[in-house]
Amino acid sequence: MNAIVDKSKDIGEFIPQPDDDMLICRCEEVTKGEIRRAVHDGMWTITEVRRYLRTGMGLCQGQTCARRVKGIVAGELGISPAELEPASARSPMRPIEMKVLGNEEVTDLWQ
Repeated sequence: MNAIVDKSKDIGEFIPQPDDDMLICRCEEVTKGEIRRAVHDGMWTITEVRRYLRTGMGLCQGQTCARRVKGIVAGELGISPAELEPASARSPMRPIEMKVLGNEEVTDLWQ
């Protein structure tokens, strides 16, 4: 059985660290300590952490924090980051005006 799926594995108790207040996911304002705590609460995959804390679900879609989150989760589980299944990647999203999508000029309808 895959060690990551086997949640009966004892990873030890959560012990706070001095850098737990370090901001990892800037878009959703998630700290290292929150990610570490989530792992100890049973979120052992990147997808579970993402759904639990919204890491990587902000404006950048994980482009700035995904590797750090993966490293923190792997560190808490005592495994290599390569053993963790990656979360689904999405392109960064930006608001866009409909006129850009329609490639049409906008006229003021109130004149």
